[in-house]
Amino acid sequence: MAVLTWNHACVVGVRAMDNQHALLMDAANDLRLAWMRGSGHKKVGELMRLLMELARMHFRNEEQLMEQAGFPGLAAHCGEHQRLLRRFEEAARHAETGENVPLHAQLCAVSNALLAHFEGMDRDYGPWMNARGLD
Repeated sequence: MAVLTWNHACVVGVRAMDNQHALLMDAANDLRLAWMRGSGHKKVGELMRLLMELARMHFRNEEQLMEQAGFPGLAAHCGEHQRLLRRFEEAARHAETGENVPLHAQLCAVSNALLAHFEGMDRDYGPWMNARGLD
């Protein structure tokens, strides 16, 4: 599982959301380090739940901003947030229970999905928000 690194592709141009993205990347990296250090299922599960709660908070904030600005892609974005949260929930459940599943692959998939979301869908709303005075 690769370390998530903040780069220009992660910047959406809305300071509050960019700051939250950085916090989510830090939480994903903490999870990665715990897994690599051989932390038990309980610890990995706890960190996965923390990442999920941070993501839930961030998604709620992001959706509120998009709604306030009248962003036309809000419905699709909300759907993607729900899909990501279901993925996080599944990975957390597997980590906590120690089920015989490829946890490393799931953790990689969660981290990669988060990064892809930042670099993809999230970059779509930045210019819309900036044009309406949100930076």
